[in-house]
Amino acid sequence: MTVLASALNTGGSDYADARAAMLDKLAALDAEHAKALAGGGEKYTARHRKRGKMLARERIELLIDPDSPFLELSPLAAWGSDYTVGASLITGIGVIEGVECLITANDPTVRGGASNPWTLKKALRANEIAYANRLPVVSLVESGGADLPSQKEIFIPGGALFRDLTRLSAAGIPTIAVVFGNSTAGGAYVPGMSDHAVMIKERSKVFLGGPPLVKMATGEESDDESLGGAEMHARTSGLADHYAVDEADALRQARRIVARLNHRKAHPDPDPAFVEPPKYDGEELLGIVPGDLKTPFDPREVIARIVDGSDFDEFKPLYGPSLVTGWASLHGYPVGILANAQGVLFGPESQKAAQFIQLANQRDVPLVFLHNTTGYMVGKEYEQSGIIKHGAMMINAVSNSRVPHLSVLMGASYGAGHYGMCGRAYDPRFLFAWPSAKSAVMGPQQLAGVLSIVARASAAAKGQPYDDEADAGLRALVEAQIESESLPMFLSGRLYDDGVVDPRDTRTVLGLCLSAIHTAPVEGARGGFGVFRM
Repeated sequence: MTVLASALNTGGSDYADARAAMLDKLAALDAEHAKALAGGGEKYTARHRKRGKMLARERIELLIDPDSPFLELSPLAAWGSDYTVGASLITGIGVIEGVECLITANDPTVRGGASNPWTLKKALRANEIAYANRLPVVSLVESGGADLPSQKEIFIPGGALFRDLTRLSAAGIPTIAVVFGNSTAGGAYVPGMSDHAVMIKERSKVFLGGPPLVKMATGEESDDESLGGAEMHARTSGLADHYAVDEADALRQARRIVARLNHRKAHPDPDPAFVEPPKYDGEELLGIVPGDLKTPFDPREVIARIVDGSDFDEFKPLYGPSLVTGWASLHGYPVGILANAQGVLFGPESQKAAQFIQLANQRDVPLVFLHNTTGYMVGKEYEQSGIIKHGAMMINAVSNSRVPHLSVLMGASYGAGHYGMCGRAYDPRFLFAWPSAKSAVMGPQQLAGVLSIVARASAAAKGQPYDDEADAGLRALVEAQIESESLPMFLSGRLYDDGVVDPRDTRTVLGLCLSAIHTAPVEGARGGFGVFRM
C-alpha cells in the first residue's frame, strides 16, 4: 500500500481559522436547507396533515428500505429566486427492495405542488441522472400542474418531462408513478407514460381537464371521481395498474413493483468487509480549505481523508505539480483522481491530465475531479509556450472521455480551468460543492480590475478625463456582484451543481454516487488509438 502521509497541523492557528470559517458557512447552509425542509410552512403543512396525508419526505422514508440512506439532490433549487427554496419538488437516490432508484416527490404544501420553472429544471436534471446511470424512476405525484403565472417559462420546455419518461422506458429503465392526489392536465401524462401506475382510493385525481375546465370546454357536468378518480381508472379506463386503499398501501405496492422488476446492476457491489476506511479522521476536512482561497492548500490532505485506507498511487508526481493525479479506491470502487494543488494550471499539468484521462478510459476507471483552480496560466511566456493548445488538449480529453466523471468543488473553480476540471457544462454524472467553493469567469477583483482598465483606456483614447472616484465605486459594485454570484448557494439555486455538501460527508456522498454509477456499464473511450504520451 502507498499510504499518504499527512502534514496537517490540527493544532495550528491556520487550521483553527479555516475550521471556524467552514463551520460558519455550514451554519448558513443549514439555515437554507431548513427552508427546503419546511416546504410551504406551518400553515400549509398543518392543512395537509389535517387531510390525513403524509408529507413528501415521510412518503420517501416509507418507500425506501429501513435505515438506508437517501441522497437528496438539488435541495437548494430556486434559492435566490421568487420561488420557495427546493422548488416544490424533492429528488434523490434511495434503495427500494435492494434496488437503487431515482425518486421524485412533489411537495403539495408549496402551492399545491405546482411546477414552476425551477421545478422543471430540477425534474429534468433528475431524469438525466436516471438515464445516464440506468436507475429506475419512482415518481410520487401530487401536483396541481404548472404554476400558471409562470406558464410561459414552463409550457414549451416542459414537454421534455414526458419525452424523458418514454425514453427511459424505451431504454429498459423502469418508471413507476404513485399518485397521491391531483395529477392534472400535463401532469396526467406522468402516470400515463410510466410503466407502472398506482392510484389511491378517493385520493388520486388524474384527468386532462378537471370539472371546471370540462364545463367550460364542453358544457358537461361531472365530478372528480367519475372523471378521474382511482376506482374509475382501475375499473374503467385501465390507466391504474394497482389500486391502493390508502397512502401506506400505495407505498407498499410500489415497493413490491420494484421487487419484481428483475433490475440488475451491471457491476457487482464491492464487499464492505474488505473496504478499509481512511487512516485519517474525516472531521479534519473542516480545516483544510483556508477561508481566503488565495491561500494554497495540499489536496492530498483531502484525498487522504476520503479514499480507502488513505492509499493513493500518484501518477507523474514530479511533473506538472500543480495538478495531483493518481489511483485509489473509494468504498471499494476503483477511481482515478485529479486534484488541483496550487490553483493555476500550466502546460505540463494540462498534458499530464490528458494522458491520465486516457489511461482511465483504457482501464474503465471512473474519474473524480477535486476543484481548486483559478484557471489556465496567462502571460506572454505561457502563450508562447502553447498554453492554449495544452489547455485545449486537457479539455478535449475531458470532453471525449466516456468513463463516469464525479466533480467536487472544494475551493476556487474559475475560468476555463472549471471546464478542464469537468464543470457542469461537461456533463459529470454528479457535481457537488463545498460551502467554501466559488466559481465564476474569474475572481471578483480580477474581473473588476479588467473592466476598470478597459474603461480607463477607452477614456484615454477619446481624450477624456477619467473619473477615479466613480471608477472606485464601480469596481466595488462589480466585486460585490461577482462575489455574490460565485457563491455555492447562488450556483446551487440555479442547479449548476447537485448540492452543497458538508466536507465531512464527501466520502459517503461519493460512495453513494459510485454505487449508482455502477448500475450502468462503466466503459471508457478507446478511439482506435493507444494512449498518447504527452
